[in-house]
Formats: sequence, C-alpha cells, structure tokens
Amino acid sequence: MKNELFSIGPITIYGYGLMIAIGVLAAYFSATYRSKKYALDPDKVFYVTVWAVIGGFGGAKLLYLITQLPAILKDPSLLKDARNGFVVYGGIIGGILAAWLYCKVAKLKFIKYFDLVMPSVALAQGFGRIGCFLAGCCYGKETNSAFHIIFHDSAYAPNNVPLIPTQLISSGLDFLNCIFLMWFAGKKKGDGQVAGLYLVCYSVGRFVLEFFRGDLERGNVGSLSTSQFIAIFTAIAGMVLFFWFGKKKAQGPEKNIQEEKVV
Repeated sequence: MKNELFSIGPITIYGYGLMIAIGVLAAYFSATYRSKKYALDPDKVFYVTVWAVIGGFGGAKLLYLITQLPAILKDPSLLKDARNGFVVYGGIIGGILAAWLYCKVAKLKFIKYFDLVMPSVALAQGFGRIGCFLAGCCYGKETNSAFHIIFHDSAYAPNNVPLIPTQLISSGLDFLNCIFLMWFAGKKKGDGQVAGLYLVCYSVGRFVLEFFRGDLERGNVGSLSTSQFIAIFTAIAGMVLFFWFGKKKAQGPEKNIQEEKVV
C-alpha cells in the first residue's frame, strides 16, 4: 500500500499518521456524543481523551522499547528514531493509567468514564489498523489463500509476496468490538462491565490473531509473543471486572447522585 499519501509543500501526509488522527478524533466525538446519555460532563471527556492519548502514546513507545531492549543495548543509536515502533498493549495500559490519574486529580468517578470511552477506544483502534495496512507494518504470514494482500512498495512488509491481511482483519474486529460494546452499554448491570468486556474481547481476538502475524520484531515470552503473554492477564482482568461489577450492582444498586466521587 502507499503510506505517503500526498504532500503540501514541505509537509508530507502519511497514511498511518492520518488514520491515527482520524481514530483519535472519532473516539473523542463519539465519547462526547454518548456522554450526554450517561449524564457525564462532555468537557471532562475532552480532558480524559487528552490524558489518555498522551499516556497511550507514551505507554506504546515504552513497551516497544522494552521488547527491543536487547537490540537497543547492542546499538543505542536505535533510540534516535522515535517515530517508529509502538505496541498497542502498551498504549492501552498507558492510556488507562493516565485517564485514571486525571480522574483521581479531578475527583471524577473513573469507572463511569472507563465504561464510556472503551467502545471509542475500539473505534480508534479500527482506524489505527487501517493506518498499519497503509504503512505495511503488523503484516501477516505468507499464504497461498485467495484471501491475501500483496505489498509492492512497503518499507516494512515483504514486497511482492501474498500475505495474510492481519491489519484488515484486526481493523474489522476492532470495529465489531466497538459496535458490540455500544450495544451492550445499554444492557449492563453495573459500571465497569463495558470496560471489562472490552478487555476480554480484544485480548481473545489479539491472542488468536498473533498466530497469523509475520513480523518478528514483536518480542516474545517463551513460545508466546509479548502481546499474547499480556493478553492472558488482560483477559483475566477483564473477566474479573465484568463479573465483579455485575455482581456488585445486582446485590444493591447505589443511588445515582449528581456529584461524582473518586473510585
């Protein structure tokens, strides 16, 4: 695919960066729109988004550097290029921690905003994976299947070889996850269940899809990729959130109050 879409003077617009920007904006506007339905402050959603984006990019870069630590120790010059190399799970964890920190400082009930934004996070990820497709990163293994993609001028994926389109599969799963979570949000028994379900759905999908990835620069823990290893724990955390908050609400729903407190 073509990552360099067009240029305006000295400025080049890249497909990956454009899709990331579209994803962030789509996530923000969808969360803002839905916040009114759940009686949450749209202005606070903006700050949660800003903090989550900053924490997400920082976490994604940090986890990438951790997975590449042996190579970096051999060649520290690899640290000079900060543009390339991000791990989605680092972004998810970093974004959640940053949003939690903001809610704690602003004295907001984090779990409510957590539930609100996670469908939008899945939406952003869907666009982000289209960016991966345009750039050629996160590519799949070689295949003889009719369902394949061939890159001709990629700086990351093998060119002129039929590959499993893992980026597009991942993007489709993210969009489906977003739709499913938005539907479930109207049926949840307690705050925290939507976020928990996001962690379960994303973790299971990512764990399976990793078997079809062809890029090797992802790190590994034993026979599992770094993302598969993390997926085990995020899936367990998601199940705990889902059942705990569902049970907690069923035992005795608390009265909904205007002032939000820290959880």
